[in-house]
Amino acid sequence: MMINKRLINEMGDTKKYIKLQVFLQWIALLCNIVMVFTLTSLLQKAINGGAETGEIIKTAIISIVVMAIRHVVMYKESVCSWESSKVVKSKLRHMIYEKLLKIGDKYQGKFSTSEILQVSAEGVEQLEIYFSKYLPQLFYSLLAPMTLFVLVSFMSLKTAFVLFICVPLIPISIIRIQKFAKKLLAKYWGSYVQLGDHFLDNMQGLTTLKVYQSDEFKNEEMNVDAENFRRITMKVLTMQLNSVTLMDLIAYGGSALGVVFASLEFAQGNIEFSQALAIILLSAEFFIPLRLLGSFFHIAMNGMAASEKMFRLIDMEEDSNVEKEYSNNVKEVSVDKNTEDKIYISGENIEFGYEEGKNVIKGISFEIPKNSFVSIVGESGCGKSTLASILMGYNKINSGKLSIKNRNAEEISTDEKMKLMTMVSFQNYLFKGTVRENLLMGRDDIKDDKLLDALKSVNLYEFFSTLEGLETKIAEQASNLSGGQRQRLCIARALLHDSEIYIFDEATSNIDVESEEIIVDLIKKLKREKTVIQITHRLANVVESDEIYMMDSGNIIEKGTHSELMEKKGRYEKMYTAQKELELYVREEAM
Repeated sequence: MMINKRLINEMGDTKKYIKLQVFLQWIALLCNIVMVFTLTSLLQKAINGGAETGEIIKTAIISIVVMAIRHVVMYKESVCSWESSKVVKSKLRHMIYEKLLKIGDKYQGKFSTSEILQVSAEGVEQLEIYFSKYLPQLFYSLLAPMTLFVLVSFMSLKTAFVLFICVPLIPISIIRIQKFAKKLLAKYWGSYVQLGDHFLDNMQGLTTLKVYQSDEFKNEEMNVDAENFRRITMKVLTMQLNSVTLMDLIAYGGSALGVVFASLEFAQGNIEFSQALAIILLSAEFFIPLRLLGSFFHIAMNGMAASEKMFRLIDMEEDSNVEKEYSNNVKEVSVDKNTEDKIYISGENIEFGYEEGKNVIKGISFEIPKNSFVSIVGESGCGKSTLASILMGYNKINSGKLSIKNRNAEEISTDEKMKLMTMVSFQNYLFKGTVRENLLMGRDDIKDDKLLDALKSVNLYEFFSTLEGLETKIAEQASNLSGGQRQRLCIARALLHDSEIYIFDEATSNIDVESEEIIVDLIKKLKREKTVIQITHRLANVVESDEIYMMDSGNIIEKGTHSELMEKKGRYEKMYTAQKELELYVREEAM
């Protein structure tokens, strides 16, 4: 009957609401029973010779009081349901969000973005109904028939037994449908995700589709997906309709049997008219709870399908540095007291690969002194950005030793590392909102004068001053800013973070010359008081570096200052010379 123990344990705060809902529903049932017996008793007295005015008034008062109690009880039950749903939505979305923060974009290996959105939106909404409606109704559906059986058995054991025997037919039908529904809903979610994937992909690439006039082709592709989704949706709706019809037949059929047996018992003189009428009126109460359970069943099934996807996400392995799981298996970093204050970051024989047996980083070693300016260079695909991800803790090394501030990197928690290090890449994101809101992501306790100073440092103060200053609206994906302005604003935000280590990963890629010069000058100023690691393929920006590491195919093949590497006449010198010649050629052609 779809009891997911793990899901229920995760939502432990809802248990008290579920228990209270079941109790309140049971009280409402007792109110119904009191109403039935009060009215049937009055009718019996009326048939037997008359009901006095006092009896009628008494019945009316009891009815009003009972109805008032029932109204209050059902209101409280709806409040409990709302509180339960609030807890579920908040906790589930928090769990998903926290997991995504820990794993970053690694989820893309197993989940699409649209799948995550659907699980955290529609999936959570359906799980909300599972906790606020389905589970309370499930337990009440077990309690109500037993209560009624005990009550009716005092009047007619035969009729009570017949009614009670029919009740399990509904859960049996639900279980049988569940096996088929699980497979069908898996197809439904698969089709739903595929449609969402293609829609998001087409939206993000809309400009490209227009440029290459491929929008009609993609439209046809979307139509095929939409038609597949429509077909599977119709199958789901047909299944729901058929199951509802089946449960209605059982409920109405069972109630009809109760009426027939109660009537026979009355005809045979075994029970009084009031008892027969009470049984007839209460017969439906045997089946209504389970019938309502059936109406929540399909939503709950969708919720179960969504929960499977959600737990697959939550159970994804984390490569983060977690204090809880740190053990003695991690070797302590031996630190030479003479270099304790000098070497800030060091790596020894570091190896890393996204796939087993295919290393991207191959046994590299390096030392980055405190308050130094170190550049890691090389052609595209040599492993520079991968190394940056390792330093930030986004990727966990397969072997070797990485230390930061004389501590094993795996000892340092993610929160601590995020405070210690800030990375600025060409992929940094600006959120829809104001300039102020985006800047305050670095720190939320900064005064306006500091925010303005940060804008001045990246030469954006005058630009935003002509608009609305710090209240200037940033459009979705910062589409109202140029590429250079976006990058400079990201750097301003990074500066406000005020960390000890800054990593610039291709921070000057794909931007205008003016912005590049501003950023390069800023990096040069920043190196005076911070440890700066620059990752770039543009060698003109690394000339003033304290140390340059030249990478190729995951290896460090050369290291030294600019002048030292130029004297070696190796790979660095050839790459630098080639780039310089190309720049001179471009300038001459532009004249």
